[in-house]
Amino acid sequence: MSTASATTPSTATPTVRRHDHSTPVLGALGLFTVLLGGALPLIDFFIVNVALPTIEHDLSASTAVLELVVAGYGVAYAVLLVLGGRLGDMVGRRRLFLLGMAAFGLTSLACGLAPGAWSLVGARVAQGAAAALMMPQVLATIQATTTGERRAKAMSLYGATAGLSMVAGQILGGVLVAADIAGSGWRAIFLVNVPVAIVGLVLAARAVPETRAEKPAPVDVPGTLLLALSLITLLAPLTEGRAAGWPLWTWISLAVFPFAAAAFFLTERAADRRGEVPLVPPSLLRLHSLRSGLAMVLPFSIGFGGFMFVIAVALQQGLRMGPVAAGLALAPMASAFFVASLAGPRLVGRFGSRVVTAGGLIQAVGVITIAATVWWGWDGLGIAGLAPGTALAGFGQGLQLPVLMRIVLSDVPSERAGVGSGVLATTQQSALALGVATLGTLFLSLASSAGMREALAVTLLIQLAAIALTALLSLRLPRSVG
Repeated sequence: MSTASATTPSTATPTVRRHDHSTPVLGALGLFTVLLGGALPLIDFFIVNVALPTIEHDLSASTAVLELVVAGYGVAYAVLLVLGGRLGDMVGRRRLFLLGMAAFGLTSLACGLAPGAWSLVGARVAQGAAAALMMPQVLATIQATTTGERRAKAMSLYGATAGLSMVAGQILGGVLVAADIAGSGWRAIFLVNVPVAIVGLVLAARAVPETRAEKPAPVDVPGTLLLALSLITLLAPLTEGRAAGWPLWTWISLAVFPFAAAAFFLTERAADRRGEVPLVPPSLLRLHSLRSGLAMVLPFSIGFGGFMFVIAVALQQGLRMGPVAAGLALAPMASAFFVASLAGPRLVGRFGSRVVTAGGLIQAVGVITIAATVWWGWDGLGIAGLAPGTALAGFGQGLQLPVLMRIVLSDVPSERAGVGSGVLATTQQSALALGVATLGTLFLSLASSAGMREALAVTLLIQLAAIALTALLSLRLPRSVG
């Protein structure tokens, strides 16, 4: 197996401990820095949920444009993630991390200063592209600079960070909107990224070692274009269709999707057989750990993304909670997720992959509890009433996500760390967007006809199918986790 090597001059290379003369090791400060970079894109996918009513009022935005504020970021992010991983393998992961962090800060500033709804949409698309440059370098750097127990702990911390970021995004969004710092209102949810990005740049320059693949492959242009076409033709109509009234273009786009996906697969397979290195090498997908892990990340993330969107709308529009209360209603979920993530590595060492199964069962109990609470206690329901269910759901999620991340990348060679990380991040992000599109559309349709309480209860029960699928698939995993 090839190993990533240091590539920047000694004057620019951070001081890090090394296994030997060629393999850099990520220190504690470097790990904190890349985890910070991994948290920002996920926070910003969810931070907008509780701010949408304020954005709608301030910018006089239509429902379709508001959907684009969310979808534009998510689609651009998902489409470019694998390419971002490939570029990191080629030109250096630290270099791309720095570039992505700087671009993320600048595009966040553009979002915060956007004078109108459409300029906000454009800035959000650019912000998603910047996130796609930065995010794959996080996992790839961890893969290339850690081994054994240190890698297992780093991956557990990454999984914990990812899960917490998705929940904390909505909590932070509610607090910032309500605080109305210097009259900034919703703009603060984007402007807060600017100082964080500056700190991240300083820390990355000091503490993150440079790595790249020893034999980086050139960019697979046909594969990149076909993957982009596949994701856009699936995600764009699903996220925009309901708000736009399902015009003809949405149906044409969905009809194109299977052909684009088939063309992508055939193109990648042909390139692999010619001895080239495609964007997503089929040989990488033949790794059992990666394939089985992705199969579970998909339903888990669909359910997670849908839940976070639906609960934000239900709490604000159904229960008339303010943005702070709507955000803080998820605090028990975040706290329980954090506790489970810390306990996860020790539990995995003792019980192996069955920790994922147990997590799915606990999450299911939590979602059922929330649904029952909503159905029988809707009138006057507040943070305390939701807390038992959200805490159980968060604890179950915390037992699953860090382990799934670890499983997916456990056998990926370090020279393909960028590609593997990009595939994982693309699957997760696409699934989060699909969850918002599918469960969100179902919820909003039911809410308009049957009522908010009934819509939330039914959507939560349907989410159980995704939870059950994840738990059932986990039974097929090898007992030991690499």
